Amino acid sequence: MQTALTIAGFDPSSGAGVTADLMVFAAHGLFGTACITGLTVQSTLGVQSVHPTEAAIVSATLACLTQDLPPRGIKIGMLSSAENINVIISYIAALRVVVECEREALVVLDPVIRSSSGRELIDPAGIALLRERLLPLADWLTPNLDELALLTGARSLTRDDIPAACRTLQASVAKGVSGRSLGILATGGHVDPPDDFLLTPAGEEIWLPGERVHTDATHGTGCALSSAFLSRLVLGDSALAAARAAKEYVAGAMRHAPHLGVGHGPMSHLWPFLNVTNEG
Repeated sequence: MQTALTIAGFDPSSGAGVTADLMVFAAHGLFGTACITGLTVQSTLGVQSVHPTEAAIVSATLACLTQDLPPRGIKIGMLSSAENINVIISYIAALRVVVECEREALVVLDPVIRSSSGRELIDPAGIALLRERLLPLADWLTPNLDELALLTGARSLTRDDIPAACRTLQASVAKGVSGRSLGILATGGHVDPPDDFLLTPAGEEIWLPGERVHTDATHGTGCALSSAFLSRLVLGDSALAAARAAKEYVAGAMRHAPHLGVGHGPMSHLWPFLNVTNEG
């Protein structure tokens, strides 16, 4: 069993953040570990407050986990503060050097900048650090439409703008220490139809057709897609196969949602197991 690490915030309602990531990893047969970058007070009704973890604790957690349970894949979500981003930049850079003679850990960055309820989750200084120093260390970026606009400096984007915005962002990011270009999976949940767009590190462009799932269980969809995409890459899928499988996984999680809460409810992250049990 391979290990996947999530570096993200804690959502007490388990719709997103580290608890959701761990369920996604488990659903794909991976052993999940976690480093919590911040605590949130939230439910299906939205985020009320965010409380960043001390950078020293984040640093110690990452060092401790890596010594005993080195990750094959790393998903980075909410970072909470510029101090935490600096710690993670140092961690990923050092990890690249340590494993340079072995298989490197895949890094998928989900740029969680604003909650779905509209609360800012990172300040402008943190966004600048993410764009200028963390992005070059990542293998893949999984932004939604708003995040893609913010990272490219656009006021807003439409579906037709996505390919050019992805190309612009990829070209603006210097190659990381591995010498590879950044791949981008732009999620289309905010466009109609909800198609996703894949720009590979080699520059190949592919639209992934989507179907709108009519449900209130939309909390954490982007988070789950990013974690599922990382999981499939760790398991050896090509980028295109991983993106398609991740998209199918999230659609299934929405369709099998448990209908909890009175707001935007959680998905069924473990639906593949539940489906097998029910069919058996």
